[in-house]
Amino acid sequence: MGDTTLEKIVRFKVEGMGCDGCASNIQKALRSLPGVISASVSFASKKAEVAFDADAVDVNALVTAIDNLGYKMIPE
Repeated sequence: MGDTTLEKIVRFKVEGMGCDGCASNIQKALRSLPGVISASVSFASKKAEVAFDADAVDVNALVTAIDNLGYKMIPE
């Protein structure tokens, strides 16, 4: 049996960002979480897209990590 990753992609609305630096901080925080494969955050659109291994991390963990930074992520 080989290693398989159950990759899931979720898009979020992000509230509380005031500048591109906020988007960058959120993106870095998401990318640092175990199980996150990729993350992109846009200040202009107030959106985030995260690809992650669903066996390693879940949507609630992503949301909680960003809530702890003072922002709100809402799955779309």
